[in-house]
Amino acid sequence: MDFAFRIALKSIGILIFLILSTRLTSIDASIHIYQKQLFNEVGNAYLLPGGSEGLDASLSSDNSAADGRSFIRFENITFWRTPDAADEPSEMEHSTGLIQAVIFEAADRNNIGGSAYGGQRSICCTPDLAKLEGCKQGEVIRIPSATEINWPIVLNIQFSGNDLSTDMDNAEVPIQKTGMYNLFFIACDPKLKGTVMSGKTVWKNPGGYLPGRMAPLMKFYVYMAIAYLLLSAIWFWQYVRFWEDILQLQHCIAAVIGLGLFEMILWYLDYSNFNKTGMRPVVITAWVVTVGAIKKTLSRLLILSVSMGYGVVRPTLGGLTSKVLLIGATYFLASELLDITEHVGTINDISGRARLFLALPDAFLDAFLILWIFTSLSKTLEQLQAKRISVKLDLYRKFSNALAVAVIASVAWITYEIYFKATDPFNERWQSAWIITAFWDILSFVLLCVICYLWAPSQSSQRYAYSEDVGEEFDDEEAQSLTRGQSNGEVSLVKQEQKNANAGISDDEDNSEEDKRE
Repeated sequence: MDFAFRIALKSIGILIFLILSTRLTSIDASIHIYQKQLFNEVGNAYLLPGGSEGLDASLSSDNSAADGRSFIRFENITFWRTPDAADEPSEMEHSTGLIQAVIFEAADRNNIGGSAYGGQRSICCTPDLAKLEGCKQGEVIRIPSATEINWPIVLNIQFSGNDLSTDMDNAEVPIQKTGMYNLFFIACDPKLKGTVMSGKTVWKNPGGYLPGRMAPLMKFYVYMAIAYLLLSAIWFWQYVRFWEDILQLQHCIAAVIGLGLFEMILWYLDYSNFNKTGMRPVVITAWVVTVGAIKKTLSRLLILSVSMGYGVVRPTLGGLTSKVLLIGATYFLASELLDITEHVGTINDISGRARLFLALPDAFLDAFLILWIFTSLSKTLEQLQAKRISVKLDLYRKFSNALAVAVIASVAWITYEIYFKATDPFNERWQSAWIITAFWDILSFVLLCVICYLWAPSQSSQRYAYSEDVGEEFDDEEAQSLTRGQSNGEVSLVKQEQKNANAGISDDEDNSEEDKRE
């Protein structure tokens, strides 16, 4: 136990960094909306990212759009250029300005752009590259894919005359091969600096609008809901059977189980609606995020309270109550703010700085809670060991071992997650990315099951409860050992007092007999 406890404490420092590293992620939506977004200068081109998602191949090209087809569709795309760009003639081959929508699979990322002399890679065709490679000056350099000659896909959008805006025809690109697909809008004409775009693109998988990396989570939440349902059925059956012996702590455990079940059901509803419509339902997503934040907060406060010995070695938390409530409220606000920003109504990823700003408080609070939990747990174990309360001591040793294993597993998994993301910068392993998210729900559920097992309602539940004479609360064997441990002087003193008392009674009897004779 001591060894596992030391490992857990040493892991906390690493955990702060690891939590920060893995919280800086967000989820792409299946319908990407662009609102007056500006093209940014990248190399010799002006570029606007349109999205990146894992898409499965269409089941059949003959199926309807709602059944089995996978595609990327452009809807209501409009570009605006500056008045100066509209008035000045272009030096490029396309005199009125050209914008190209480029779709390519991550494996073909090197098929976009080229380099004439092995130096900096050029996205657009330059005069030198036009002579060497035969590309068209002023257009994106495209090298046909080794597996499909028609890919990457390049769609041209051109301004007419001196018009300030131009509309892209609504087009649909079918997906016949499973992969991670990327979309970029690229302008090679330097006169198009300052161009902005509005509209949306729709990305669809054969099974619906959920992004490929998120689709497996919908089934996962069904299984998790079933698991929570079974756990709640077993717990509440015992809960009703031994209602008279229920501890205050077991009421809190029941609340966490109920919130966990509710959260899994809401996550499924959120993903199901998202899969049907392609948009995050704000109301359901807000509900699931709030329920999740409440559950995470109550779970951490429950573990902290148990570690402090609440209901076992102390009836209340005393002066610590206000501090526990304060850290709980702070954690709830930090977690709620982070989750709402990442999930509720979010179409595109929030910026890296905003994510860092929101993730920092949440990560530090988690690390602080872990430190507080293990410090309190150590003190509680010392108290139980000093008082030699073997039943409660054995219970808390099992609990501390489970927590130490959970912390070590968390550190190991976060390390793997960092490795997973560092070695896959283009998300080519998107089909297994859902496991990263699922692990935390599984770990939370397993730890909850351990707590339910250790504090399961039973006829003997009250033996774990706090007692007023907790200082003298010992087993029969412990009481006997204490009796055997009394000093000989104390025992002899008792015996001597008994002898003196008996002698006094005998003297009184002799005196009364003498009086009768007289």
